[in-house]
Amino acid sequence: MEPNPAGTPAAPPAGREALRQLPSVERLAARLGEPAHLATAAARIEIESLRLAILAGTVDGVDEAVLAAAAATRIEELERGSLRPLLNATGVILHTNLGRAPLAPEAAAAAALVAGSYSNLEYDLESGERGSRQDHLRPLLSELTGAESAMAVNNNAAAVLLALAALAGGREAIVGRDQLVEIGGSFRIPEIVAHSGARLVEVGTTNRTRVEDYAAAIGPQTGALVRVHQSNFRTVGFTESAPLAGLAALAAERGLPLIDDLGSGAVEPIADEPLVAESAAAGAVTCFSADKLLGGPQAGVLAGPTAAVERCRRHPLARAARLDKMQLAALETTLRLRRDRGPGAIPATSMAAAGEEELQRRAERMVAAIGAAAKVERASAAVGGGTVPTLELPGPVCAIDPGPDGADRLAGRLRAGEPAVVARIAAGRVILDPRTLGDGDAELAAAAAKRALG
Repeated sequence: MEPNPAGTPAAPPAGREALRQLPSVERLAARLGEPAHLATAAARIEIESLRLAILAGTVDGVDEAVLAAAAATRIEELERGSLRPLLNATGVILHTNLGRAPLAPEAAAAAALVAGSYSNLEYDLESGERGSRQDHLRPLLSELTGAESAMAVNNNAAAVLLALAALAGGREAIVGRDQLVEIGGSFRIPEIVAHSGARLVEVGTTNRTRVEDYAAAIGPQTGALVRVHQSNFRTVGFTESAPLAGLAALAAERGLPLIDDLGSGAVEPIADEPLVAESAAAGAVTCFSADKLLGGPQAGVLAGPTAAVERCRRHPLARAARLDKMQLAALETTLRLRRDRGPGAIPATSMAAAGEEELQRRAERMVAAIGAAAKVERASAAVGGGTVPTLELPGPVCAIDPGPDGADRLAGRLRAGEPAVVARIAAGRVILDPRTLGDGDAELAAAAAKRALG
């Protein structure tokens, strides 16, 4: 198919008449009624979509009634908005594409409360003078981590960037070659170091790096030692990494900060994840995500010695990466819940710890609601979010035979429903995993599956 002068493909002969049959935006919008601005937007989107299909040769005629029906559906989507809640039936607890950790109801309510009113975000009620938004979090984060001081920014990437910029900007940052990693979203440690203004100094080898390698690289221009956790993969076999205690001792001996990027931020033991408290106790400037194993909103925590944290707080990047009042309220409430009621009060950690009986009961109820196409099977869920990639969470699931339409089509109908349900596919069956569905959500997911099966 030859392109036309505008650069788009020319319509095949059978489609040229179809292009002439396309209604104007105004004519189609008039069929849709009010609200006029949404009718116009929907008409424009659907006409353009059909035009492209004709040019591609997949459509060779125009049915204006069908086009109007598609535009009417599009109006509903435009009214509803693009970002909306859904049911996560994948079994991946910290699903990055689905928003990672769901907030505890109390944390969500706290965010909504401050969003709809004025607040003492940066106001000291006792003195009547300006305060710091970090004051709402500092004592709670210090209590959680055991660090002298702490602050929070927009995410862990920002925390690492800020720590490098404030503590090693214009100087050298020493990193083991075994830790020059890339995680999701093209977050590469060498690029983060470069953007921070620090100069990367690589030591050791891909599979073996020792404290002695760091020590040999320290010079007059060294600004910081850096350790990075391999969040979403593991290197096995003939390997060695410089231990935290050895790096901390070297940093203290040479009067240098140690920046420890922990990624997921385990505050309780889970698989082989390094613990936040151990890093803080070693005197490191510890960086980790708040919306992974902590189970809070998107944020990055930076905890460590008071002098180092203060340098970070005063750096210009801190303002660019600061939290808004809703993130602050949700994170403060999450930290209070963990302190006062333990990890069981946090949805993400509760899902990871869900017992066999609870999951079996939920899976059986879903199967009973769906009918003959469903049965209880066993499968493994995952923590997700680049966290403990080798850890599997086995348990009962609801497995659905999709029939002749196939699993992809059934999963697509589930995503298109209201509420949208995101499932996973395994061995030609659609899997609804009860680990990431509460009792009420499991009922809604089962009802959606029954409708999708027709």
